[in-house]
Amino acid sequence: MKPVTGAILLATTSLFATNVQAAPMPQNAPAPATAAAPDPAPMLDKWPGLFDGVPQWDKLTPAMFPAAFEKAMAEARAEFVKIRDNPEAPTFANTIEAAEKNTSAFNRVFPVWGVYTSNLATPEVQKIAAEWSPKLSAFFTELSLDPKMFARVKALHDKRQSLGLNAQQLRLLEREYRDYVTSGALLDDAQKTEVKRINGELAKLYTEFSKRVLADEETAIILASEADLAGLSDSFKASLAEEAKARGQAGKWAVKNTRSSMQPFLMYSTRRDLREKVYNAYINRGDNGDANDTNATIAAILKLRQERAKILGFKNHAEYRMDDTMAETPANATKLMMSVWPAARARVLEEVADMQKLADAEAAAGKGPKITIEGWDYRYYAEKVRKAKYDLDESEVKPYLELNNMVNAMFYAAGRLYDLQFKENTGTIPVFHPDVRTFEVTREGKTVGVFYLDNFARAGKRSGAWATAYRGRSGLRGDNIVLGSNNNNFTKGGGGEPTLISIDDASTLFHEFGHALHALLGDVYYPGLGGTPRDFVEYPSQVNENWLLTPDVLNRFAKHYKTGEVIPAALVEKIEKAQTFNQGFDTVEYLSSAIVDMKLHDRDTPVADPDAFERQTLAELQMPKEIVMRHRLPQFNHLFSSDAYSAGYYSYLWSETMDADTWAAFEETGNVWDKATADKFRTILLATGNETDRKEAYKAFRGRDPDVKALFKRRGFPTQ
Repeated sequence: MKPVTGAILLATTSLFATNVQAAPMPQNAPAPATAAAPDPAPMLDKWPGLFDGVPQWDKLTPAMFPAAFEKAMAEARAEFVKIRDNPEAPTFANTIEAAEKNTSAFNRVFPVWGVYTSNLATPEVQKIAAEWSPKLSAFFTELSLDPKMFARVKALHDKRQSLGLNAQQLRLLEREYRDYVTSGALLDDAQKTEVKRINGELAKLYTEFSKRVLADEETAIILASEADLAGLSDSFKASLAEEAKARGQAGKWAVKNTRSSMQPFLMYSTRRDLREKVYNAYINRGDNGDANDTNATIAAILKLRQERAKILGFKNHAEYRMDDTMAETPANATKLMMSVWPAARARVLEEVADMQKLADAEAAAGKGPKITIEGWDYRYYAEKVRKAKYDLDESEVKPYLELNNMVNAMFYAAGRLYDLQFKENTGTIPVFHPDVRTFEVTREGKTVGVFYLDNFARAGKRSGAWATAYRGRSGLRGDNIVLGSNNNNFTKGGGGEPTLISIDDASTLFHEFGHALHALLGDVYYPGLGGTPRDFVEYPSQVNENWLLTPDVLNRFAKHYKTGEVIPAALVEKIEKAQTFNQGFDTVEYLSSAIVDMKLHDRDTPVADPDAFERQTLAELQMPKEIVMRHRLPQFNHLFSSDAYSAGYYSYLWSETMDADTWAAFEETGNVWDKATADKFRTILLATGNETDRKEAYKAFRGRDPDVKALFKRRGFPTQ
């Protein structure tokens, strides 16, 4: 799973709504010296230059944001008031469509702000975020609860069937009304005041949660001896040395407390004592009883969420968050998750038995100590089992997965499927960091977008992988050139060596690119119909992962970084045979997080002790002791750095059910590159945003609802 974390939805109505990216906040640092605030015009003004204008990163500084926010709010309020106080009777054109035409400076400030808080999170940026997140929340909450604007929308909604609207207009109007109602437009003044208070408090708590988790992620375990590196590859050791050097520990090695460092260390280190140390540091982020402990913060968030849900007329936060999803109810999402859980858990027990048998055999042969498989052993012994069962060692594969080649591979697949062409133009337009590459995107000879690619981990950049769009396509606004980006956290090759990535990293690359393709191929008229339900968002990205391991891609782009040799057919065959390997671990690690998320929010009484709740829920699920949740609650940014994935982490499984069934549609043609199927997928599902109900759109593509058996088959679980 490649979650997108850290987005805070500060706007609660789609009239003038904007998504604000709030970054995890690093450890406290001294405030910068006071200086005269610079002119924020480069942030506020219409973007100049090529491609109908692009952000002028080279002219921006963090110090511009406070003044930019002030001016953008004033401008947005003025546009809002102009529509709200129009003396003419409300019409679709002068109310809904007028708001959709919104040209507020926020459309330029917020995309830039998202990059600064996610990719360039200096202490100065975090200080601004802490101050402005609650202010921005209050501003947009105020607009969403404005009674006069709601009266205009309601008047239209009440007579919507007699307005002569087309299908898109009717859907947009109904969604605008629904957004207002679920934001609290029908509440009395006292209740609205409470909603404003709660949203403001939540904004502060989300920022605090992110700050504390990142503070733990900024720590590292320092290794001082070559003996501490036993089993690690030369390229990984070089990256650890670079990290130590950056920390003022030249001549040593640093394992940063992030997944990108933890995972390869646990897979290959032969030092069981150090594996345990790295593992425990990672799983206990935010849960050490110190200044960075998040448990009290989580409890406060849960209490406020439940209060808000009740005020808004919902049973609980899960019901509130799922009001506009494909799954529709917590019960439906839970039913899917629990249909998969028993098979996944059973597979884990088989995987552990295989690993224990191997460990016992090693001990009997005098090649290792007598052990019982623990969490810090799982990845290490899984690799040994993979080698024994399939004669496949992931370290054999990485030399063939050089990052630049894999980037070219994803471009090749996009060209073959959707006729998109990517031409690098790095250096011709401004970027926010020297590592960022840019590409002009064309289709049928016409420029359709610009793609920004930021692949590498660095200080001040939040962990994980995510996609963003600085500008989407909209017929109403005349926006034809999409500005999209992918953001990854790969470890740059040390000592000037090329960057080699794992199969999992390559899947992440293709996954995030699937989000970018969704944006680049989007073609909606009303921007308010551009976004999709949370449990649809991950669907296009998960579908795109499927082409990574196809023979056409591997034979063209999986080349040894030293010799240029194409990956041997025998090695590809091993990869294909091992595709269902370790699916118990992968599924249980993810699904336990999703189930705990739903149980945490689908209840009337808010949880006061997150640690105890987590332990109790996992015990009830009979969680295998050898696996920990992919995201334990104290570090679960998806849930507690914003509302974004709260009661919504199930969406990856929901999307993957559609993804597996979609891939089956390609396979059924006998050619996974079948152009007719790709065109149908593009025109019905990718290009249409949310112009039609996504369930009905899927049925139009597949001829039926998705079949969960395709998911079971993919993961190697029994289908009966």
